[in-house]
Amino acid sequence: MNQPLPKFNAIALWLYSCAFMVFAMAVIGAITRLTDSGLSIVEWKPLIGALPPLNEAEWQRVYDLYKQSPEFEHKHFWMNLHDFKQIFFWEWFHRLWGRMIGLVFALPLCYFWLTKKVPDGWGLKLLGLFILGGAQGVMGWIMVKSGLVDRPSVSHFRLAAHLSLAALIFCLLILAARRIGTDKVQSYRFDRFAFAGLSCVFITLIWGAFVAGLDAGKIYNHFPMMSPESWLPQENTFDPLRNHGWVQFTHRVLALITTCVLGLYIYKRKAFGVGAALIAQIGLGVATILSAAALHPAAAHQAGAFILMATLVVNLYRKPA
Repeated sequence: MNQPLPKFNAIALWLYSCAFMVFAMAVIGAITRLTDSGLSIVEWKPLIGALPPLNEAEWQRVYDLYKQSPEFEHKHFWMNLHDFKQIFFWEWFHRLWGRMIGLVFALPLCYFWLTKKVPDGWGLKLLGLFILGGAQGVMGWIMVKSGLVDRPSVSHFRLAAHLSLAALIFCLLILAARRIGTDKVQSYRFDRFAFAGLSCVFITLIWGAFVAGLDAGKIYNHFPMMSPESWLPQENTFDPLRNHGWVQFTHRVLALITTCVLGLYIYKRKAFGVGAALIAQIGLGVATILSAAALHPAAAHQAGAFILMATLVVNLYRKPA
């Protein structure tokens, strides 16, 4: 027998809470990257790594391990133990928050499952979300490993995969919460226009991760032109996947295309919430460029992308006209 789907039921509130935690995780991840903290922990201990070093001997041990990494050898060779503790905090907190998301998702899921409160047809879907969360943790370590071998930075492709998977989980959590928590949502019409806009935002986000992974936001810090003299980057080799200038240019072009698609969607659907999120995101993007990817505007820009996606996800299903 199908379970009833009352508005704002406990399962929906739980899923919205998990989505908010993923949103916070994206912001923490941005701060971790922007403060060059992501490679400070060179070990992966999923179960026993939740606690930070608790004595000076342990701090010295993890610091000595970090000193063997390419990042320390090429970029942070000036750091002493005190400096190391500052960057260690953000990576440790990033990983701790991920563990907390896992617990906040897994424990209520077990409760709802054992008490038979999971709506009919949602058991495997929710289990799939949990598996995706585990895969995200593994992807995070795969990303970190790329910066521990022979280069002082992570692969921008792996960074993009890590961020994209986080965005996917975030969107699926909101979509599941909306479908479970809203009465008669099953009779709503799927809005392909909103999905097209969401897809544009998602693709633009991927190139934003490329920009972040290559530190390409620290060059060409003019707007709307790439430089005072040119609309195009000065590099001769066109490579929108690896060339710093062309990666940033591609991100700008994708953002412009996304703005046009969303502008038409907002006009057709009167989706003023999406419009407000879009305007804020454009402003944050320009601020990030002009500031050479300074910490606060760049982290806010990543947060803005997730907020914009959220506004589109809640509009994927709308009442029939």
